[in-house]
Amino acid sequence: MTIGLCTGAALAEEPQLPPSLGPGDFLPVDPAKAELGRFLFYDKILSGNRNISCGTCHHPRHGTSDGLSLGLGEGAEGLGPARFSGSGANRVQKRVPRNAPALWNLGAKSLRVLMHDGRISQDPIYGNRFNTPAEEWLPKGLQSLLAAQSLFPMTSSVEMAGNVGENEVIGATRDRIDLAWPIIAKRVRGVRAYGEAFVAAFDHIATPEDVQIIDIAEALAQFMVQDFTSIDSPFDAYLAGNDAALTAQQKAGADLFFGSAGCSGCHAGALFSDQRFYALGLPAFGPGRARRFDPYARDVGRMGESDDLSDAYRFRTPMLRNVELTGPYGHNGAFPTLERMIRHHLDPAASRAAWSREDLKLPEAPWLAKTDFVVQQDRFEMARQARARDIYLRQDLSDQDIAALVAFLTALTGEKARARASFVPPTVPSGLPVDGATR
Repeated sequence: MTIGLCTGAALAEEPQLPPSLGPGDFLPVDPAKAELGRFLFYDKILSGNRNISCGTCHHPRHGTSDGLSLGLGEGAEGLGPARFSGSGANRVQKRVPRNAPALWNLGAKSLRVLMHDGRISQDPIYGNRFNTPAEEWLPKGLQSLLAAQSLFPMTSSVEMAGNVGENEVIGATRDRIDLAWPIIAKRVRGVRAYGEAFVAAFDHIATPEDVQIIDIAEALAQFMVQDFTSIDSPFDAYLAGNDAALTAQQKAGADLFFGSAGCSGCHAGALFSDQRFYALGLPAFGPGRARRFDPYARDVGRMGESDDLSDAYRFRTPMLRNVELTGPYGHNGAFPTLERMIRHHLDPAASRAAWSREDLKLPEAPWLAKTDFVVQQDRFEMARQARARDIYLRQDLSDQDIAALVAFLTALTGEKARARASFVPPTVPSGLPVDGATR
């Protein structure tokens, strides 16, 4: 998960705590749809080659992320830091270009934008309520931003769709992105147990043949809202009036976070995010989410979506619930600990200079080594990225202050999240294997 603690926003004179969150701040959940979504979330039937599920890279065991700086998606095996690539012709050809974001509280009604670069947003521009990479071809009838977002990993070659020539899903995607979703929907409704479950859960579905991709997306979204809404942390208890819920060190960290350190200038409000975009000057590596005309592997962040030069190297302010569980940190997972991420804000230039490849958690794939760090060979690109900086944290924060900030961030960890209470089914209706099933 990414984390950017402070930026050039105005510092608060007095600590102002955010409002508390309650069930009414989130999308309503139908348990029947959510439980159907649970099976779909962990079922590899949604991937082109039937070898990876949503839960593979967003697993409760790893805080709904994968515990890696950059993951290995379609074609790899295993879970989290133990994930590994195949070999020979079947080996993974590219790392997932960005750190797998955690899924906590994505059902909040106030969310307007998702993804590191904000390429999924609420916007009527295409007549279907959302601005997405599918543009006008996004299926109509999607009920939420989260439901819309859930469709796109299925069409990503490196994440779930597979390589060209391997299956009909990726082939259809390359023709036009919306042509793949009917293929996936047909697969799902062709499994008898799924067809029956959709008929039982959705009033408008009379027969399995009625199941469409928007229904699959809705079930996935309902599951994520049900299981990954997190409002049971010590800080939530503190907001509710339990002064003893936080330790003295955590209270000191909260005073800094919401006060003189300026962290809440961007990590604002009940969701701990202003949903805007900032450049943190993080170390550059990995394949990046390069555009078609980029000369090499690089990641220009928000500019890749907006085509606005002023957005270069800026990424969305992440929400911080359960951030303790979701490292490594940064849009590319550059830093292994919260402390390192905070210290980066104090002096990004020094942090970049001191950063080492040993800081990364990357599955071993020697054949990707040149791609992993090729961007660092371009001194002009490195200079552009180093100049892009929106963060201005107090330079006089002591080791004690930083420890207090880290302690406060751990107070945002929910009890259910820490206990890994979300159930991972041992089997799914397709009969395909489940990664990391609850025992």
